Amino acid sequence: MITVAETGSTNADLLELAASGAGEGLWLRAERQLAGRGRQGRPWTSPEGNLYASTLVRLRPGDPPAASLALVAAVALEEVIAKLLPTRGTMLKWPNDLLVAGAKLSGILLERMDDAVVIGIGVNVAHHPDLPDRPATSLAAQGVAITPGDLLGRLAEMLAAWLGIWRGEGLAPVVARWIERAHPAGTPLHARLADGSTLDGKFETMAADGALMLRLADGSSRAIHAGDVFLV
Repeated sequence: MITVAETGSTNADLLELAASGAGEGLWLRAERQLAGRGRQGRPWTSPEGNLYASTLVRLRPGDPPAASLALVAAVALEEVIAKLLPTRGTMLKWPNDLLVAGAKLSGILLERMDDAVVIGIGVNVAHHPDLPDRPATSLAAQGVAITPGDLLGRLAEMLAAWLGIWRGEGLAPVVARWIERAHPAGTPLHARLADGSTLDGKFETMAADGALMLRLADGSSRAIHAGDVFLV
């Protein structure tokens, strides 16, 4: 595990290390990021005191689809946070947001180069931003005192365990765990798709390939593979 005081982006740094031959399981954590990124290129606010870390997975023949590593990271992170907040209502929201009492706690970003997949994870430990389109929270705001380094130690162990399940048993147990820890079936959702269109419906389930299944008002189901989803 490598820890640095400051960098532009742990994901970008780890992609460079991957190109130089870094092996699977390497973690890079920064105390502060200057150019952190969220999904769809959005900036990720990175004040000191939160967790900013990335790890490297080397794809092997027979692995499930690389994109499903976002689900692996999400279920691993939720399991860690749920143990810290056993009574606060942790919940997963598609595709990989972790909510506490309905507020966003973390972000996960996958980036790939050849057989290398970098999983970037940001967790609001000491601070949380004021987001324009959704509430946010931090572990500190929920009464949990933990350092980013201690949190990463727990997360690295849990992610390794779930990565083993993903490789050894396939995507099915990951999807099952995600559904178990997600908002219940029938939850109203608003989906903003990659092409700019929007859909309103109710959460039905997650498909075997990790797609969100949205039940529309006319009773039909729509599989969503990319986009932003909001609780209504």
